[in-house]
Amino acid sequence: MEVDGARIFVPGATGELGSALARCLHSRGAVLHLAGRDETALRTLRGQLPGVWTSTFDAYELDACAALTRRAAERMGGLDAVVTCVGVPAFGPADHISDAVAEHLMTVNAQAPIAFLRAALPLMEPGGVLAALTGVVAGNPPPHMADYAAAKAALAAWLEAVGKEQRRRHVALIDLRLPHIDTGFADRAIAGRPPHLPPGLPVAAAVESVMAALVDARTVSGRAS
Repeated sequence: MEVDGARIFVPGATGELGSALARCLHSRGAVLHLAGRDETALRTLRGQLPGVWTSTFDAYELDACAALTRRAAERMGGLDAVVTCVGVPAFGPADHISDAVAEHLMTVNAQAPIAFLRAALPLMEPGGVLAALTGVVAGNPPPHMADYAAAKAALAAWLEAVGKEQRRRHVALIDLRLPHIDTGFADRAIAGRPPHLPPGLPVAAAVESVMAALVDARTVSGRAS
């Protein structure tokens, strides 16, 4: 995909990775619509990145997430890519995680990203790219992260299946299966305490991996790791 001039929607742009990715895309000439929970962070991004559109969203409002994808496409005059950086973790043995927490994890980490991407499908033209951050836990679920890993695995399975469906349309779906990233993400868990984690991938390196995956996107489903 050619980034310069590409119309890209980034849900989850107010997190550390999402905002760093937005800055990189903007520097490469992308036309951006950024979405996140934090209005203050979005105002900061608007000040730093002239010409971007921004919107807030609630990951629990799935219909609104889908509608926001369509609004982003309308504002930008089309849609060439969507990159979702939405997610929240929780830690602890499965029998210590409540059903409410498990539902929250599945909604935020799987259903909301899928809602954004599903709404984008009919809007994409050949050469379009739909990407989502899953993480290595999707394929190698560690103990004390069962429900978080299950949600990411569900998102990964959706990307793989829909990627096969979209081959004839030449729309690429990319599973951004990155390792642990040094964003402080684990410290913002909605339940439990994170286990001891090795040093994470620097944010700049993670952004480079995402950018490489977007630039090298093929017309089949792929995985960036």
